[in-house]
Amino acid sequence: MSRRRASAAPRPPRLLRDFVPPEGVPIRLEVAGLGTRLTAQTIDLVLTLLALAALLIVLTLGLDAPEPLVIGLGAVLFFFIRAPYYILTELFWNGQTPGKRMTGIRVISTDGRGLGAHAVAARNLLKEMEIFAPATAMLAAGSLEASGYLALTVWIGVLVAVPLFNRERQRIGDIIAGTCVVVQPPLHLLPDIAVETAAAPDTASGDFTFLPHQLGHYGDYELQTLERVLRARASDKASAMAARSARMAAVAERIRDRIAYTGRVEPAEAEAFLRAFYAAQRAELERGRLFGKVRRSRHDPAAGTPGGPAAGV
Repeated sequence: MSRRRASAAPRPPRLLRDFVPPEGVPIRLEVAGLGTRLTAQTIDLVLTLLALAALLIVLTLGLDAPEPLVIGLGAVLFFFIRAPYYILTELFWNGQTPGKRMTGIRVISTDGRGLGAHAVAARNLLKEMEIFAPATAMLAAGSLEASGYLALTVWIGVLVAVPLFNRERQRIGDIIAGTCVVVQPPLHLLPDIAVETAAAPDTASGDFTFLPHQLGHYGDYELQTLERVLRARASDKASAMAARSARMAAVAERIRDRIAYTGRVEPAEAEAFLRAFYAAQRAELERGRLFGKVRRSRHDPAAGTPGGPAAGV
């Protein structure tokens, strides 16, 4: 056992940061590691190079163009492929390129607001200076003098040091644009509560009926919050059990007011009411997914549009 523990590589600590959206409720997200970002960048680079190769083949097919002309044309086309590629994908895919989507990371605004076109354009145009210009200079390093080597080394050193010593792992483009790359938080509903609710006869939803308009107030985030409330276990102490019952009653009353539930919910029925509401709300959200409608939180203006996290239930 000790040998197995010694051979296992320790998992690097996660870098967590709090971001405050306009709702004022701090959201703790994991900052994406540089290795994951490099992997995403490599995937995107391969995709853009494949697009460039296909375009060059089409343009030069049957033409007897000299090699310098083809290289120059390729350099110009590569810029006009990769710049729109990064900007448009991050705009339309909510801060994700195909590489970021495959690696489970995304770009967000550090002020918690929506990712704007100006910020996306700024961070990706500055990527030319931070990534592609140094890479091009390295390819031409054979023709540089000693002073050119020194300048290139200092340039690359600064570009590498900025994200390494930045608390949000931001590169220069992220700092100027006010953006940060984070791990995409999972928004999935755990099945345990629904299974427990259906299996327990004393918490069945038969005594509580919810109309469709009462299930249109909440999204995945609020349901996850309700899951945490229902999963919280109290100790055997009478004071702890009383505190849990009071918390259940307060949450039930808040939800009842929010959805305009007209039926009376006694304090002793609070947990049964919450489990019944959880099962009904979960079923409603899953039913919407069948038609491509995803409601992330109660702040979604309409189903199917990505929304920010909300403040509790």
